[in-house]
Amino acid sequence: MSARYAHRAVVFTRNGEPASVLSTLTYPALPPPPPHSLNLKFRLSPINPSDINVVEGVYPSKPEPTKSLSAGQQLTESVCVPGNEGLAEVTDVGEGVTDIQKGDWVVMAKPQAGTWSSARTLGSHEVIKLDKGNISEVNAATIAVNPPTAYLMLRDYVNLNSGDWVIQNGANSAVGQAIIQIAAQQGVKTINFVRDRPDIDALKQQLTQLGATHVFTYNELSDKSFYKSVKELTGNNPPRLLLNCVSGPTTAQLTRLLGTDARLVSYGAMSKQPLAIPTGPLIFRGLKAEGFWITGRWSKDSEKEEKQKVLNAIVQMELKEPEHEIVTLEGSLTDEQAGARVREVARKIGEGKYGKKVLLRIEDPVTNG
Repeated sequence: MSARYAHRAVVFTRNGEPASVLSTLTYPALPPPPPHSLNLKFRLSPINPSDINVVEGVYPSKPEPTKSLSAGQQLTESVCVPGNEGLAEVTDVGEGVTDIQKGDWVVMAKPQAGTWSSARTLGSHEVIKLDKGNISEVNAATIAVNPPTAYLMLRDYVNLNSGDWVIQNGANSAVGQAIIQIAAQQGVKTINFVRDRPDIDALKQQLTQLGATHVFTYNELSDKSFYKSVKELTGNNPPRLLLNCVSGPTTAQLTRLLGTDARLVSYGAMSKQPLAIPTGPLIFRGLKAEGFWITGRWSKDSEKEEKQKVLNAIVQMELKEPEHEIVTLEGSLTDEQAGARVREVARKIGEGKYGKKVLLRIEDPVTNG
């Protein structure tokens, strides 16, 4: 018998710990796409913290269960394919699609598109074309969530001009590093906070090389003279924007560094602690606290044009690739072997053993036929 290619996806049938509930599933090769649709081959798909939360069942955006991943397949049990973000190459174009061609690179305009797969069929309105001549594969695969989160938070809450200051915590996160780079390109200065660690000097140097103006640790907030020294740095132009992905008591302390009519924008809570805001800044200095969620921001088809403009702008910025590791599920693996590898990766992520972005490359399995 000669070998023929099918496709493979990471799936789950019930919510729970990813290291327990994830598996992989082989499904038949995709037929030609219907009108206004595309067949896609996924090249790289990140495993983001929100993806882990989706599998756990604690994230508000969820993939649609399905009993068929391709024509000719009928599963006995519904499955969900995780993956909100990823880079895909167009392999076939349906009738009526005029703006996308075979070989183009696209990212997802649709949330929870099931990017942890080797191939899917999506409507042409559910993807956004990228200029693949101006971006690396890794940056393209990671462009749709973290960089736009950074870009829009810097753009939409405070009218920032060159020379203005922004404060952020979690500065070494993927979003934090994007904030540093985008702000620096706009002439905006950043005061960045990170956890203390044995290699803190190396981390400070890394963030400074990205464009960070100053990098401090949360431990320094316990020194009363620290606030005075920071206010001397910013002079008569105190920060009016605080970007928060940590929450907890240190975020409350950071509000002391803000000027009047400032904004505290929260997009995460890595400390898993509540956001406690001092009453004084709210009453006497006009502080306003708001939340930001990129998936909720761009969950409707009508917002695709805005997303295209933002992604085009980010491509032109040529941001540095995030530190990453690519995990490949080779086509020679059985579903059992591939599933075991995915569960092992999920276990390590859950234990905090990856200090970098993890991206999946799922190869089509080779079957006999």
